[in-house]
Amino acid sequence: MEIKTDVVIVGTGVGGAFSALNLPEDKQILMITKSDLESSDSFLAQGGICVLRDDEDYEGYFEDTMRAGHYENRKESVDIMIRSSQEIIHNLIEYGVDFAKKDGNLAFTREGAHSRPRILFHEDITGKEITSKLLMHVKKRKNVQIHEYTTMTDIIVKNGKCAGILAKTADGEEMKIYAQDTIFASGGIGGRYQHSTNFPHLTGDALDISRKHGIRLEHLDYVQIHPTTLYSSKPGRRFLISESVRGEGAVLYNKDGERFVNELLPRDVVTKAIREQMEKDGTDHVWLSMENIDKNTILEHFPNICERCREEGYDVTKEWIPVVPAQHYFMGGIWVDSDSRTSMEHLYAVGETSCNGVHGANRLASNSLLESLVFAKRAAHKISGVKNAVNPVLFCKEAI
Repeated sequence: MEIKTDVVIVGTGVGGAFSALNLPEDKQILMITKSDLESSDSFLAQGGICVLRDDEDYEGYFEDTMRAGHYENRKESVDIMIRSSQEIIHNLIEYGVDFAKKDGNLAFTREGAHSRPRILFHEDITGKEITSKLLMHVKKRKNVQIHEYTTMTDIIVKNGKCAGILAKTADGEEMKIYAQDTIFASGGIGGRYQHSTNFPHLTGDALDISRKHGIRLEHLDYVQIHPTTLYSSKPGRRFLISESVRGEGAVLYNKDGERFVNELLPRDVVTKAIREQMEKDGTDHVWLSMENIDKNTILEHFPNICERCREEGYDVTKEWIPVVPAQHYFMGGIWVDSDSRTSMEHLYAVGETSCNGVHGANRLASNSLLESLVFAKRAAHKISGVKNAVNPVLFCKEAI
């Protein structure tokens, strides 16, 4: 089968969906996804999405991101993300995303390595709330076609430029999809790990294809381990216990019921402390307690976590739960510039499969959804001929 389109997007998570929504409606767009629409890691994001609170928050937010990334971040990208954050939040609200509110105003929570609360959330299923609302609008676009259960197998290269992709359907049908521009938004690499919070079909296909064609890659060893996933002896994807639980006051205990780490340190630091404690105790996990969090807050803010733990036999309002680190996020990937362009013309990459340098060597909690959205929009604008720019003046205090 041969198909000709203006833009082909590989992936239907927040990066792919927001790219599609920011492209002109006179462009024909074809989106493919390796599984069903809801099996992207964007749906799994629990904690929330960061936003610049006010003009006084810029330096703190910038420093928090840099410090968590061990100062290996690309400063230009961090600046773009932060300065674009309020615009992105306004976009999401316009698409119907329902963020938690308190006294009629947006409510903020805090997660590890943040110097202040600056994270918006929807219960403990923020990723699902954002991604589902974006996909709902994508489906309404007459210029967009979506093919589920379709796997990219290669790219089409003409005169050194990307001219589309090769793909295969679930029933084995080969597809040649010719496109003026191609966007990789195919997610991370968790499927390559025994223990991961990712869907198992996310195996870094775009990375393998890029390596084959000499497309520039960067920091492939920058893999983040999430310190707290629900321990299970069963095989399969690990259920993430959101960092916002610790942001609200949950604590970590060793086998003797003793705290052994500051729970709000960056993820890699907490992960290291947990692994050292497990080795010292001779155990397969440590314990997480929500005893310091009001019961109503637990039930209202973390209903999905409560339900999943209950299914595993734990009542988080009454008892500790066993947690263990697991592969969670990929900070490296396909090198892109500030407009999400790869080293091959007409090929773009956004989201976890890309590396624009925002996260450095370690991602700051709740920066992933924001980073994906900011640079997906910039990719769409670059393809459309819209000049990408960020306001040199910070948004007014309490603008949102």
